[in-house]
Amino acid sequence: MKITLSTTAEEIIAELDRRITKNEVKDAVHKIKFMTARDMLKELIE
Repeated sequence: MKITLSTTAEEIIAELDRRITKNEVKDAVHKIKFMTARDMLKELIE
């Protein structure tokens, strides 16, 4: 999925979850960055 400015926060969270679950990351640090981004988006939309 290509993330653009019109992508909703929920879609971005779902994409980050997918990439984290399937381990589609460069390395462990990249995975932590994705997890942090996902968690921050979840906090912002609550």
